Amino acid sequence: MTIRTPDVPGIEFALLPPVRDLGEGFKVRRALPSAHRRMVGPFIFFDQMGPATFAGGEGLDVRPHPHIGLATVTYLVEGEILHRDSLGSVQAIRPGEVNWMTAGRGITHSERTGPEMRSSGGPLFGLQAWVALPTHAEETDPAFAHHKADEIPTGEVDGTRLTLIAGQVDGLTSPVKTLSDLVYAELVIAPGGRYRVAAEHVERALYVVSGEISVGGQTGGFATSELIVLKPGAEVVIESTTGARVMLMGGEPFPEKRHIFWNFVSSRPDRLEQAKADWKEDRFAHVPEEHEFIPLPE
Repeated sequence: MTIRTPDVPGIEFALLPPVRDLGEGFKVRRALPSAHRRMVGPFIFFDQMGPATFAGGEGLDVRPHPHIGLATVTYLVEGEILHRDSLGSVQAIRPGEVNWMTAGRGITHSERTGPEMRSSGGPLFGLQAWVALPTHAEETDPAFAHHKADEIPTGEVDGTRLTLIAGQVDGLTSPVKTLSDLVYAELVIAPGGRYRVAAEHVERALYVVSGEISVGGQTGGFATSELIVLKPGAEVVIESTTGARVMLMGGEPFPEKRHIFWNFVSSRPDRLEQAKADWKEDRFAHVPEEHEFIPLPE
């Protein structure tokens, strides 16, 4: 991981997450949590998946695994992933669509390449984030919601198209049901375009999915795969001469610390221990028609 503190007003620091190869050429970058920043608002985990291209017969196979105390959100740029969970949900997600899974007191799910995509092969490029739940909702009932691309609000100004995945920003409100104040949006900046990141939320960060951006009026820039953490209360204008795709995330920070182990998040360390024991002793609900599982890490 590479971290730098550019002399740019409004920027706290920027970090470049390391690449991990999960096999068959499929690579991920984990921007959150890191040694330098565990959370941005309620966001406690942020992965870039790919870009990768699978040959026919190959694909993604994330076996059933559990979650507590968080919501997962998958957003794809290219490709398709088939989601299955212990509620009985079976849902393919495609670019521009939103899968929002609230784990609450406990859920199990798998993420795989579907049969048709696996047969033909093809690209996969996307992002997965975890949003920690507020204390009062950590033990809520698990739930799953899917929203098609045409349900997600968009706006365009100064050569930037904003897609509001979840939360509120710039007068837009996403239909995705969240349990805390947040913003999660995709910014597609055309060559020469710009976007004003308002101080609507206390904590905010930008992740450069592709291309390069700079902060208006400053020298130097930020490259693909960098996470840029903004200072609280700062308003910045980002721009790109060649075009870029950027994710904006953030929200109100929680007053209580969040603990994380594997796929579990909680405000109480003892709850993580209970979740470990529950998975080890097979007390989580199963994903229908799935017989594999990921063992608890030792």
